[in-house]
Amino acid sequence: MRIHIHTMGCKVNQFESAAMETMFAARGHEVTAEETGLDAIVVNTCAVTGEAGRKSRQAVRHLKELNPGAVVAVCGCWSQADPEGASALGDIVYGSGGKAGLVEEVEKALSSRCRVTNVDDPFDRRAFELLPAGSPEGRTRALLKIEDGCVNFCSYCIIPYTRGRVRSLALDKCAAEAGALAKAGYREIVLTGIEIASYGSDLPGKPTLVDAVKAVALAAPGCRIRLGSLEPRVVTEDFCRELSALPNLCPHFHLSLQSGCDRILAAMRRKYDTARFLESVTQLRKYFDNCGLTADLITGFPGETEEDFGEALAFIEKCRFSSMHVFPYSVRPGTAAAKMEQLPRAVKEERAHRAAAIARRMREEFLASQIGKTPSVLFETETSGVWTGHAGNYAPVFANGENLHNAVVNVQITGVSNGALWGNVLL
Repeated sequence: MRIHIHTMGCKVNQFESAAMETMFAARGHEVTAEETGLDAIVVNTCAVTGEAGRKSRQAVRHLKELNPGAVVAVCGCWSQADPEGASALGDIVYGSGGKAGLVEEVEKALSSRCRVTNVDDPFDRRAFELLPAGSPEGRTRALLKIEDGCVNFCSYCIIPYTRGRVRSLALDKCAAEAGALAKAGYREIVLTGIEIASYGSDLPGKPTLVDAVKAVALAAPGCRIRLGSLEPRVVTEDFCRELSALPNLCPHFHLSLQSGCDRILAAMRRKYDTARFLESVTQLRKYFDNCGLTADLITGFPGETEEDFGEALAFIEKCRFSSMHVFPYSVRPGTAAAKMEQLPRAVKEERAHRAAAIARRMREEFLASQIGKTPSVLFETETSGVWTGHAGNYAPVFANGENLHNAVVNVQITGVSNGALWGNVLL
């Protein structure tokens, strides 16, 4: 069987798609990046915004047109939120859970051609779904999901309703998975989850994210450890002090910002204000030298005035992010924010353009500040003798060399070009 898995959205979806790829391959099937000549299609969907849902449906339709005889499976957060809509497009419909079951159903459907819809109530889930980490393709960087679910219920977000309560991977299993990834040859492990700041709140003894990071770092001492998106509230001085003692933790932190205006943060039902966020930024820079700080920003949230937006722009400049993901607010049906008075699309997009311009300038300033430094870089791909990799602070780095795949080496940074650093490998 020849299968293509199309992944939308977050790193958790990327992890789960890689796990399905591993499971299909273990059963003797070919998983391909090509989009034609397929026996089966799996689309792992996203529902974080209305636009993400639209793009998920568009992806299913596109792949069906290219492969009219293929079995079509739809899973992920959009199909969890709208199983009827997904059933109109796919032969097999799962939600955000049960990936092992989906693999089996796809296999059965090739001969039976029967239709299956298996979407549960995510709030009934109590156990963490353990899926194989890594990838059959042998990439240099592996994702490791250590947490699922969220109970923050932000006013713009549907994800708590599609993922359910917080469920965590036990500490000993975190360590075992990390050790296996290191043994398989990965040089970097990215810890991910729907809301990793809540890691351990469901486990006996209430271990914390710090405990999980320590367990992984100890089990895989030869791997760089990178954290996924963090809620600012988890970043305290103790958090920074303890994690800064780990030699293999990457000094790169993605903080979930969303707005730089306190009034809008309250309307979003975020659990911090700008003062608390700035405290996290300050502590990270205090304990992690030359760290990369990245963030997301939503523009044009319902009720956002020009004054509110001006506050947000001033705040992101104060934080001096190394990179940002800026996007206009997109209505997500089923959320509290969807019922609020909406701003015109043109206003949301114009504000996104203004914020993105500031983000680009901050990015350029950050890259320029790296000239003369000597970061360690994990090299991943090569084109015409030029290798591409990432420093610990997640700055992209280009360098000439030979046989650098999956190598972590020091690089003397000499310049910036095309949005990336250039340097000389130090042997």
